[in-house]
Amino acid sequence: MDSSNGAGRAFIGSFTSAGGHGITVAAVDRETGALTVLGATDVVPDPSYLALGRGAGPGGTVLYAVSESEKGAAAALDVSHGVPRLLGETRPVDANGPTHLAVAAGHVVTANYGSGSVTVLPVLADGSLGEAGCVRAHEGSGPVTERQEGPHAHQVLPDPTGNWVLSVDLGTDSVWIYALDPDTGQLRPHGETALRPGAGPRHLAFHPGGGHAYVVNELEPTVTVCRWDAAAGTLEALGETPVLPAGASGGAAPASYPSEAVVAHDGRFLWVATRGHDTISVLALDATGEQASLVTTVGCGGHWPRDLALDPTGRRLYAANERSGDVSWFTVDPETGVPAPGGSLKVPSASCVIFA
Repeated sequence: MDSSNGAGRAFIGSFTSAGGHGITVAAVDRETGALTVLGATDVVPDPSYLALGRGAGPGGTVLYAVSESEKGAAAALDVSHGVPRLLGETRPVDANGPTHLAVAAGHVVTANYGSGSVTVLPVLADGSLGEAGCVRAHEGSGPVTERQEGPHAHQVLPDPTGNWVLSVDLGTDSVWIYALDPDTGQLRPHGETALRPGAGPRHLAFHPGGGHAYVVNELEPTVTVCRWDAAAGTLEALGETPVLPAGASGGAAPASYPSEAVVAHDGRFLWVATRGHDTISVLALDATGEQASLVTTVGCGGHWPRDLALDPTGRRLYAANERSGDVSWFTVDPETGVPAPGGSLKVPSASCVIFA
């Protein structure tokens, strides 16, 4: 695998159980944003979400992956050269169906959709993972009985200060807030922010200013704008904004299920991917970060965009289109925030994209 031309790298997760290649490594052309496959490995089954951390190995970068299976697991991979290879043991998360993970305070934390819980695993000196040391189960349910019969933790991430860990739960219509002890790896429950019943919150993205967050709701095509107080560790819902034009609602045919939100580096725009409607929504944010308004929607370049990612330059968006099996890239107009199609790469059952 040669990236000597100075290109960046992207890591793409995909569902091996649906024909995906597992983890694909691609070169990123810095001028055009185009992706070129460098290699792939299926050593981790169904690596639906990936995250990068630091390790002691060559290059210092470690890739972490969840294995979204009935007996969920997490793995560390060395990506210093060649195709990613396992670093240490694949570790059970003591829960079912992990869908997301994040690196926080020297640990990897997973959100376990099937079990409605979050798991903490220590990161060892070489970047590999130790055994799960803490599992926190959520409690509750929601009014959409076929999807909210119990808790379904869908995302976990640290706040911008690194002092708090937040977990977005689709089943309980809430965001759970924890303090993570960096020495013991224990999560201390701190609070729970209730959102509108039946909204089905899926993912959250912070404003670069750190004082606001935007929660994507899966069961209704909206974003909940929230105020985040890092000193107190509190999240306050301020209001909802539609992410689709009038008439294109969650109950329409075809049904529409928002999946991911991304905030521009300068805090002026919020982009949301929606499956079914198969679009990327452009929302303008005001100077305070408290007001979001829908500007337009553009096609995602495929079908069923499960993930949306902004490259490190902030100039391009990438959509992982699960059902059409591709990753599409777009160049963002810096004045309007509207993405213009640039191209796509075939990646069967693509589920997420991250950048080194």
